[in-house]
Amino acid sequence: MSTHRFEHHEQAFQIRNLRELQHDPYHGQEKLAEPSACAQCGASYHKGRWTWQKADSYAVLKLCPACRRIKDRCPAGFLTIGGDFYRQHEPEINHLIVNVEMKEKAEHPLKRVIETHQAAEGQTCMTFTDPQLARAVGEALYDAYKGELKFDYQPGEFLLRVWWTRWS
Repeated sequence: MSTHRFEHHEQAFQIRNLRELQHDPYHGQEKLAEPSACAQCGASYHKGRWTWQKADSYAVLKLCPACRRIKDRCPAGFLTIGGDFYRQHEPEINHLIVNVEMKEKAEHPLKRVIETHQAAEGQTCMTFTDPQLARAVGEALYDAYKGELKFDYQPGEFLLRVWWTRWS
């Protein structure tokens, strides 16, 4: 885990390539019938990718990988936020997080927040359907407010843990 800016970018580069190194088990190996649509969120599967395009009325209904992760409560990314700076600026920081999620989700329907909850010692924990969204939120917090940003992922897993902390 690293907090130095150069190492942060080196590690972020490795994490960006996570999808190439490890296949998400929730995406499955079989090719979906086209057109397909998610029965839960309404995303459609078209030309090999999930989009927010309106699905045809005859589309095959399935659960998309993000809705399956949410249903199974099986996150692909974790973010823990802490420090007294967060407690002092919580509404502003939460607004930034919502904006990052909305931007990512608009382009990539499988990138969503699963849940947010308060943890011990004033920390907030968030879970995500995609490790890249956890990374994007962590990097947005670091870019906007500095602080300490750490990543942890184990090769062979499709899971990313991110910690952002800032003390006044």
